[in-house]
Amino acid sequence: MTMTEIKITAQLSVFFEEPFWIGIYERMEGKKIEACKINPKRMQREISHQMQNPGIGTKAQQALKALQEENKTERKIRSKQKKEEEKERQFELRQQKKKEKHKGR
Repeated sequence: MTMTEIKITAQLSVFFEEPFWIGIYERMEGKKIEACKINPKRMQREISHQMQNPGIGTKAQQALKALQEENKTERKIRSKQKKEEEKERQFELRQQKKKEKHKGR
């Protein structure tokens, strides 16, 4: 079994672009390069917010929340299907009326 060695390097450049401080994060992994623009103050606020909010504590609460989210997505899907069916039904009614008018009924 041979192991391949992949070199990963990361770099953060911070500069002032009027009126904000901007950070550019670059990561090179083998031949792949990724870069993104970072707002350090916003990033710091998000990190502190996540640290203060540990989330739902018990497994029972987490299970209930997951069930609630699943029901929500199912409800959205059913609602969308119902709207599409109603739209199709209205279209068919309009087409039928056009045909009846054309036939002179």
